[in-house]
Amino acid sequence: MSRQDPDVIDSVEKAFRLLQSFSAQCPRMTVSEAAEATGLTRATARRLLLTFERLGFAQSDGRSFRLTPRVLRFGFGYLSALPYWESAQPHMRALADELRESCSMATLDGAEIVYVARVPAPRSMTITLSTGSRLPAYATSMGRVLLAALPESELASGLPEGALPRLTACTITDPKEFAAELARVRAQGYAVVDGEREEGVRSAAAPVRGSEGQVLAAINVSANAARVSLRELRSRFVPRVIETAEAISADLRFASMP
Repeated sequence: MSRQDPDVIDSVEKAFRLLQSFSAQCPRMTVSEAAEATGLTRATARRLLLTFERLGFAQSDGRSFRLTPRVLRFGFGYLSALPYWESAQPHMRALADELRESCSMATLDGAEIVYVARVPAPRSMTITLSTGSRLPAYATSMGRVLLAALPESELASGLPEGALPRLTACTITDPKEFAAELARVRAQGYAVVDGEREEGVRSAAAPVRGSEGQVLAAINVSANAARVSLRELRSRFVPRVIETAEAISADLRFASMP
């Protein structure tokens, strides 16, 4: 049990902290590297890694450890339990085919959005995202839709501590300006982001709502700025993204009816 909270088991918290330290930047780690990345002692990191290996969640070459596909069971368990994942796919595919741009769905996890579904564009783009990808919520259209739906008391948990980091020359970093942008998103029911996370990429997003009107997720369409003007994004893409989000929401309401 945790010394701070008797209902929390310290060893489980440490195990998940170590699992989350593996990433595209750190796909393999030695015991020492794992300890440094997590703040755990070397002995604790070693025991946890050996436990992961014994359970089939990690493999070792005798020096470093890497995760195995078995860890995907955690993510698939979440995805399969989502009430909107399956019903959203046909709508998203139709939208991607119509606009010939990628369509994605994401939920909010702290200060990040997590992609839970994605239909790639018929043509290639410079950005490579897939289910499970994580991006900072404040600089993305889906993130702003999701942040705008939060109660004021919970909004701080969805934003980075301190000033908003500047990712491009277009990123909104001023807290007051960002608060005004969220108010605008909340009032109009959609968000448009133009090159704030990645230069040359524009996107429009709208909320997916549950049976009681609560925002469950967001969908968006992303496009290359050289191919789609901001005017076209607003005039042609935004209405279709909103309509698709509403169609998914309607399916969810119908599915929840007795």
